Amino acid sequence: MTKPTPDLKTLIRRLEKRHQKKQAATALIAGTAVLALTVFIAPLFAQEEALVLVQAPVPVSIPASRAFDDVEISGKAAIVYDLVTGETLYEKNSRSQLPLASLTKLLTVYAAAETLQEKSVVTISETALLLEGDSGLSVGESFTFGDLARLALVASSNDGAAAIAETASIARATTGRNLLAGAASAMGLSQTYALNGTGLDESTSVAGGYGSARDIALLSGALLTIAPDIARSTTEPSVTVRSREGKVHTLRGTNPGIVRVPNALLSKTGYTDLAGGNLAVVYDAGIGHPIAIVVLGSTIDGRFSDVNRLIQRTGEHFS
Repeated sequence: MTKPTPDLKTLIRRLEKRHQKKQAATALIAGTAVLALTVFIAPLFAQEEALVLVQAPVPVSIPASRAFDDVEISGKAAIVYDLVTGETLYEKNSRSQLPLASLTKLLTVYAAAETLQEKSVVTISETALLLEGDSGLSVGESFTFGDLARLALVASSNDGAAAIAETASIARATTGRNLLAGAASAMGLSQTYALNGTGLDESTSVAGGYGSARDIALLSGALLTIAPDIARSTTEPSVTVRSREGKVHTLRGTNPGIVRVPNALLSKTGYTDLAGGNLAVVYDAGIGHPIAIVVLGSTIDGRFSDVNRLIQRTGEHFS
């Protein structure tokens, strides 16, 4: 049997009902969209606004891979820190405060770079030459800050670092300790402080500088930013500088193996009786992707194998 054709009134009622259903569905979709904006998107804007107030990357302590799960190192503390994202890819007691030894020189050069120009003159004082270690410098000999900073970092020259700290503190009309404390505080290095500019032990129980692996990772990245040429010179196997008096000084670097690290950007060693073996390395894991690796409290040889092992695992992480 053929269905009866609906009259005009019936058709109109059907159309009205369909229209009402569409309006209800539209309202439901709109309401859901508003809820999504409130629940999901609004917090993103709030987060973006909060990030504007943060001057450094917000550290994240959860690795994105399992590349570091079974890694073993001899150091008491270590970190693999992504200087671009602020992620901690690996850490072992990374916030523990430990003696820094000559890693303190990174802080000395950074603090001086905030005050001195690269061509500023630094003169070697008699007091600076009284320190342990002989870099072949002489009383009254003068250098540009840039050249002496390279000598202090590449060859870990104690007299060079001491002379830099003296000159920068005089320029700032403050003491050497206050100069270093101010730089550490400005960077937010909460575990870092120095009693001298070299990191040499003050006594058998007191180190010349203290800090954490995380702080040194941040400091290394900051030095690369403020004094990139000086920082990059630390990846050379030796350093040659000429004093303003014309004397040439060539010294071997304390980390000759850094030349085997691909795309190395910075290297600094440290060793004292209290600190044990320390090492900080920054290298580019990709195009413009610097990674800082710091090991504290290892042995004189173990620091190098520790860092090499962490570099290998970092490569696995990114692959």
